[in-house]
Amino acid sequence: MFSPTLRRTLLLCRSAHINHPATFLPLLKLVPQSQLIAQQHQFFSTTNPFLSQIGRSPVILPPDVKLTVIPPPPKKTREEPSKTLEITGPFGTMTVPLPPYMTLTISETTPPKASLTVEDPKDRTQRCMWGTIRSLLAGHVLGVTERHTAILRLHGVGYRAVMENNNRIVNLKVGYAHPIELEVPEGVTASTPTPTRILLEGRDKMVVMQFAANIRAWRKPEPYKGKGIFVNNETIRLKAKKIK
Repeated sequence: MFSPTLRRTLLLCRSAHINHPATFLPLLKLVPQSQLIAQQHQFFSTTNPFLSQIGRSPVILPPDVKLTVIPPPPKKTREEPSKTLEITGPFGTMTVPLPPYMTLTISETTPPKASLTVEDPKDRTQRCMWGTIRSLLAGHVLGVTERHTAILRLHGVGYRAVMENNNRIVNLKVGYAHPIELEVPEGVTASTPTPTRILLEGRDKMVVMQFAANIRAWRKPEPYKGKGIFVNNETIRLKAKKIK
């Protein structure tokens, strides 16, 4: 495709009945490639893109948290194996894979801070994993010190939850003809402060939120009466009733 400047010049040459418009091509101003790309791709925002700096921000370590880097197993494939970062705290131990191009540094300040660096910040893969590993590290540090929580609210006539079998089974009564019994996963603690509230606690945020999603799936919030199981601060916009 021609650039806009070249297209306009060719149209002017055609309107002037010039038989050889190619003779005027050297007189045209050459358009840089970057300008051509900018003209072809129009963006809504006029500001320059700003990359996330999550990977650069350090993670504050509480005094009762210990980080240990476990060396990788012997190399058996072409790819270099990843190291393992072990996070130990009052509520257990969690692990995070540490790619070979990533380095962990712990400062000697008070409180100590853990920082992650990569070999080539301009590489797309390393830049993506930089922020991912940092977020996993921060989440596991919080999990082994304070634990992650999820609060489920039961809205509906007769909806209630009861803990059974030494708090290892969640018994739900949410409008079915039979009770629903769900086993609490390993590493998660469940309790019912009130019959319409379920409190989940655990060091692994992924396991806690997945179990909360499994409970919610039995009675998802509906938009007409607002009944269902809500997780944390979840809300739903009510719709107008259908009138026949």
